[in-house]
Amino acid sequence: MTEKLSAETRGPLLDPLLQNGWEMVDGRDAIVKTFKFDDFAHAFGWMASAAIWAEKWGHHPEWSNVYNKVTVTLTTHDVDGLSTLDAKLARKMDGL
Repeated sequence: MTEKLSAETRGPLLDPLLQNGWEMVDGRDAIVKTFKFDDFAHAFGWMASAAIWAEKWGHHPEWSNVYNKVTVTLTTHDVDGLSTLDAKLARKMDGL
């Protein structure tokens, strides 16, 4: 079972993500980022790749797609906030 990020782990896990374009969501313990692609096909292809990892890890993002942009919000509903799963999925999404 995953746990909410502790005060000790938040900085080391979140700081690199925040430096790479992720932002904290106002009013929620969540992070958000908008990914931009050349066109709809590339955006949708990226979503398909990200979905495979999300399914494999049993951790599913809140996301939306408008043409060449995909906005992703990550939080762990089971712990009502950010967990290591969010950091792991964010790093994977950045690498795809």
